[in-house]
Amino acid sequence: MTTVRPRTEQDRAKVAAGVHALDTQVRNGMLLGLGSGTTSHWFVRSLAERVQEGLDVVGVPTSTATRDLALELGIRLADLNDVPPLDLTIDGPDEIDGAGNMIKGGGACLLWEKVVARASHRMVTVLDDTKIVATLGRFPLPVEVVPFGWVSTRRHLARLFADAGLGQVRITNRMRDGELLVTDSGHYILDAHLDAIPDVPGLAAVLNHIPGVVEHGLFVGIADAMVVGHPDGSAEVRTFR
Repeated sequence: MTTVRPRTEQDRAKVAAGVHALDTQVRNGMLLGLGSGTTSHWFVRSLAERVQEGLDVVGVPTSTATRDLALELGIRLADLNDVPPLDLTIDGPDEIDGAGNMIKGGGACLLWEKVVARASHRMVTVLDDTKIVATLGRFPLPVEVVPFGWVSTRRHLARLFADAGLGQVRITNRMRDGELLVTDSGHYILDAHLDAIPDVPGLAAVLNHIPGVVEHGLFVGIADAMVVGHPDGSAEVRTFR
């Protein structure tokens, strides 16, 4: 297994969060949802070290990237269709507020992340302390849409945001290598630059009513706790319910 070391203070905080999550949340014999993104991948690397030491867990990945990393590191995996409800999902946010509401999807994995989180008895989010905000929205809100009619779907999104009192919202196409990014499920991502979302539960409740929208990056009432890491290597657990 290739050893990868954190190079920045933010990376050190992410590693601290992952290790503390392992120490306080993960138990032998668990079925674990494995999140995507940089913080989650640091957790997966730390988990692999524990597996080498004898920890017995089975993971369900939330992206092909996480799947490939976990297999490379020797973590046993299962298909979500073949297992009972998961014991725990560990994943990271792009933003999180004091109530545990999150924006996720910066890595374009929001659909699988939400499916796996909802298939779990508990979801704990791991993060460095820069991800905590007073109001969600500074990070663009990802919306996953089907390719068919996606321009029309974007127009409907713009109208919804205006009707919700959010003004004329800039909506951009997620790109990769000069082409429209295609998610693991074959969809596109539209990023809504909202700046601030005053009513997160209200907006989350109506986004999926638009035909063509598969899922959105507002995770409301899903996280049970967060593990916050700091650059000095310390970390703490904060619960939501």
